[in-house]
Amino acid sequence: MTSSDVPENRWSDLERPPLNATALRRALVRPESLWTSLDVVATTGSTNSDLVGRAAGLDEGAVLVAEEQTAARGRLDRTWSAPARSGLFFSVLLRPAPRVPVERWGWLPLLTGVAVATGLSRAAGVDTALKWPNDLLVTVPEAPENLKEPKEPKEPKAPKDPDGLRPGEAPSGAERKAGGILAERTADGAVVVGVGLNVSLRTEELPVPTAGSLALAGAVSTDRDPLLRAVLRSLEQWYGEWRAAEGDPAASRLQEAYAAGCSTLGRTVRAELPGGTSMTGEAVAVDGDGRLVLATEDGVQPVGAGDIVHLRPV
Repeated sequence: MTSSDVPENRWSDLERPPLNATALRRALVRPESLWTSLDVVATTGSTNSDLVGRAAGLDEGAVLVAEEQTAARGRLDRTWSAPARSGLFFSVLLRPAPRVPVERWGWLPLLTGVAVATGLSRAAGVDTALKWPNDLLVTVPEAPENLKEPKEPKEPKAPKDPDGLRPGEAPSGAERKAGGILAERTADGAVVVGVGLNVSLRTEELPVPTAGSLALAGAVSTDRDPLLRAVLRSLEQWYGEWRAAEGDPAASRLQEAYAAGCSTLGRTVRAELPGGTSMTGEAVAVDGDGRLVLATEDGVQPVGAGDIVHLRPV
């Protein structure tokens, strides 16, 4: 890892200034705060991997932030890439035991989603929807007609993919994935929760047409320092209430808040399950165990793990 406290090439991209590690520590690492340490590095493979490896020697509340990740991972070992300083890439170390029973730890990625959405609403002025279980979605508005490129003579169109998009076509005015969350257990019984969020990515920098960023969603601010402060303060509040309620998602209001912000609920979805099977139905609830409940032709079915595809109306 390379520390971004070192001033070498700190201002190589004036539109994407570096995070101010000293100011972040001053604002967040305080007596009685959840956050006990905060390190910012210029580049690393994965903040989650680094923090998992160092967990045994750290107190709860350690935060590791990277300006760039070269081997970031999402669920199902999917890769995550973005230009340096274009987003927020960080991991936090949490130790919910012994207060919270292990069987309730599955709520941590959902809790983090609620916290991120709450913080971004306050600091960026962007409504962030939650796609079960760990995706952060933003709506990218369609460009006004007078700003669109002139139409070229029509040519035969390529076939659409399963999401209704042709190769190279981005879904304007639709929800796009701007971030994701990954939670991992450590060898000493802690949990590392990682967040990757696209902040200032431009259209031409998107890794896939269905990706988005806060900038493309019309955020009032893409200054990463206040965004990170807002998200970590929100996470501290939600985690504290959940832990005080011994992980009870109803008593901590977490289950209610997640359902209110979850764009998966009320939609027809396809759940691609471990083992290569799948089921299709309407997502009707998130139960007390954090599972997505589908109403299918065969009855009500809870889904605890899987890849969820939002199906477009025919």
